[in-house]
Amino acid sequence: MKKLVIFDLDGTLLNTIADLAQSTNHALSALGYPTHEESAYNFMVGNGINKLFERALPEGEKSEENVLRVRREFIPYYDMHNADKSRPYPGIPELLEQLQSRGIQLAVASNKYQAATQKLVEHYFPGIHFVAVLGQREGVNVKPDPAIVEDILSVARTDKRDVLYVGDSGVDMQTALNAGVTSCGVTWGFRPRTELESFHPDYIADKAEEIIHWIN
Repeated sequence: MKKLVIFDLDGTLLNTIADLAQSTNHALSALGYPTHEESAYNFMVGNGINKLFERALPEGEKSEENVLRVRREFIPYYDMHNADKSRPYPGIPELLEQLQSRGIQLAVASNKYQAATQKLVEHYFPGIHFVAVLGQREGVNVKPDPAIVEDILSVARTDKRDVLYVGDSGVDMQTALNAGVTSCGVTWGFRPRTELESFHPDYIADKAEEIIHWIN
């Protein structure tokens, strides 16, 4: 049985796409750039907010300077509105409670910046104890670099063989592969099942409760 389950946040534990889209569109509009439909953001997120802004900016405007300009508009707005429409996916609160009751360690590994990652986890899962809640931090490479998983393992003191990594994107599956841990893709998130399958994860779950099977 697995002893530690590491979850991605956006698209895995929480459906955050509406608030991410609204906040990015707010920043783009404030700077005079065109905005995007909410559905377009499913394929812009996943690699950290700077990469999100680069993808959202028009062709010819994707400079580092413009990314930082968007970031300055985005963060204060998102910090106020990141829980407006975001919600846990069906079955996730129950899954976390069940895993916790079994004594399985839980952790979060996200490419969302650290402050927002911490805030959302505390807001939506106040009764769950996570051994580590890590987002994007200064000086630490974002996923699919395995650094975030290695940082969690050092806190949890768990062998890689006893870890299940759960995420909704190819970035997550590559992270698990790079870290040398068992991978589980989930199909309810932002990316299509075909993207998950292309990385050959160990498991694919269509419902939250199925994750229990892979832990056993």
